[in-house]
Amino acid sequence: MNPLSTAPDAGRQRPRVLVRGTGLLGASIGIRLSADGHAVQLSDPSGTAESIARDIGAGQIREAGDPDPEIVVVAAPPEVTAAEAADALVEFPESVVLDVASVKAEVLRQLRELALSPGHDLSPADLTRYVGTHPMAGREQSGPVAARGELFTSMPWVITPAHDPATGEQIPSPSAVAWAEEIARRCGATVHYMDPQEHDASVALISHLPQIAASLIASRLQDAPTSALALAGNGLRDVTRIAASDPNLWVQILAANAAPVVEILHGLRDDVVRLIRTLEDPRAPGRQADIAQLISEGNSGRARVPGKHGAPPQSFARLIVIVDDRPGQIAAVLNDVAKVGVNVEDMRMDHSAGHQVGMVELSVLPGRCEELAEALTELGWKVVQS
Repeated sequence: MNPLSTAPDAGRQRPRVLVRGTGLLGASIGIRLSADGHAVQLSDPSGTAESIARDIGAGQIREAGDPDPEIVVVAAPPEVTAAEAADALVEFPESVVLDVASVKAEVLRQLRELALSPGHDLSPADLTRYVGTHPMAGREQSGPVAARGELFTSMPWVITPAHDPATGEQIPSPSAVAWAEEIARRCGATVHYMDPQEHDASVALISHLPQIAASLIASRLQDAPTSALALAGNGLRDVTRIAASDPNLWVQILAANAAPVVEILHGLRDDVVRLIRTLEDPRAPGRQADIAQLISEGNSGRARVPGKHGAPPQSFARLIVIVDDRPGQIAAVLNDVAKVGVNVEDMRMDHSAGHQVGMVELSVLPGRCEELAEALTELGWKVVQS
């Protein structure tokens, strides 16, 4: 079966897949596709990573003499993604090749440059089999040990087929794009289409900027007094959670997507300077109004973040249940909530400093909050409405 000439919905074919790069994304893709019935081959410069990915069910290590893959997924670091994709296109001339790098325009630029280079075996015609993609999923941990088959479930997976800059026509064949979409869907993701430049501008705002902000804030904690850190709550944990990310990976991502990131940082810098000037002069006219305006602008932006399942944003009522810090308490709360018949829209957990109790914050539809609070109180829970 040649994916280039066969529709992906014809008989639910399971083409052979080679995953080049067995880190978090590559191993997770391998696990999911193996479970879906694909014969998955694995390749990675690190023999240890290959072995771990194989042992956790991501596929089998590719050996000499194995049949050629029909689809190649390049899950290499951004700085070598273009080279890996080019090698795969040349080595497997009948295969669809897609990559999952978090930046798309730079990878495409490098591929086009290689295709036009007299010293490279890659040709412009080979790019009809290449499709750029980006699954918007990840974890703070990296490597195959962090891989999960459900990593992409209900997460956006962006497909960015290249277009000829002169004619505007799509370069990859329709069947190659269809197979890229099918792979994303078989991994459980929701598919979105974007131009490579549009994608890079979007992720600069919703992914790369939060990483920078989290890292900059967390860096302020390096020399903070232990007594100050002892007061930390969920606010600090939420803001700095992604600061635990891999520095080497982010060096590559930010270098490859510098232009749109810098543009956003200029705007952020202007806001920070504006706030500094306001705070420095306690007698500045309109000082309080200016501070309130900055916070209000944050409220407006936060309100635009999509809600559950990608639905429009919605305000929920919140209540806090005080629980003992011992096994089974959270499960017991949720079990009683289920008895009342109220759906929990969101949940978070915090602990009380100096006390062996936890606070389970439940977000529910406003019309059900009073009912749930009364029912849980009758069942013996300590409930505080927020």
